[in-house]
Amino acid sequence: MMETLDYLQGFDLQLPQARDGYRFSLDPLLLCDFAEIGVRARVVDLGTGSGIIPQLLARAGKGREWLGLELQPAMVERARRSVSLNGLADVVHIEAGDVRALPDDWRGESVDVVMTNPPFRPPTRGRVSSGVERGLARFELAGGLSDFLRAAAFLLKNGGRFYIVYLAERLAELLDGMRTYRLEPKRLRLVHSRTGAAAKLVLVEGRKNGRSGMTVAAPLIVYQAGKGREYTAEALRIVAVSLAGVS
Repeated sequence: MMETLDYLQGFDLQLPQARDGYRFSLDPLLLCDFAEIGVRARVVDLGTGSGIIPQLLARAGKGREWLGLELQPAMVERARRSVSLNGLADVVHIEAGDVRALPDDWRGESVDVVMTNPPFRPPTRGRVSSGVERGLARFELAGGLSDFLRAAAFLLKNGGRFYIVYLAERLAELLDGMRTYRLEPKRLRLVHSRTGAAAKLVLVEGRKNGRSGMTVAAPLIVYQAGKGREYTAEALRIVAVSLAGVS
């Protein structure tokens, strides 16, 4: 499969991506900015894809050890190559595996933070993306929301933090599922493309076995009104600079 090597200049990260396969969007950048993670935390990213989330967190100093789990072998290989290119192999580790059956050596209650940018859509809603790589990354063909929540609940220590970016239209399902798996919702932020538009995404923080009570933050607006795809000041800060192709 043909690849591009893309460069996130603001984070000094090189990311090999399939030219015609799954390519990450703004979602993981928003999630990493939203997450509040201590410098000594052990962090797991479920469904890591290109490995962008653990690498962004490593560059930002959020945590001290990062582990990404990815189902698709080609994406595992690319993520590992990216980690090596970026000089992060000592602290960021990519492992092949399935959220529905975690690797045997992964212990329960051993992680401080779990992150995920999971597939958003059931295969019964909308047209499944062409190509296996895109389809698995965007649609729940190999694990749905409950599988990611169950895995997070198993891995997290008591009081550990869970962070997810998800479709706003499935917010009720998300919050209900988080409570089912004792990941009490504590903080929520809706993401709107423009002022006055309906929210498309939601960022949520949960706490394992946390007390009830949730803060709803001010909405995040991505694009300036009447200026096409020009970012707002906050979105520009999060993105740092746009992707610049390297090859």
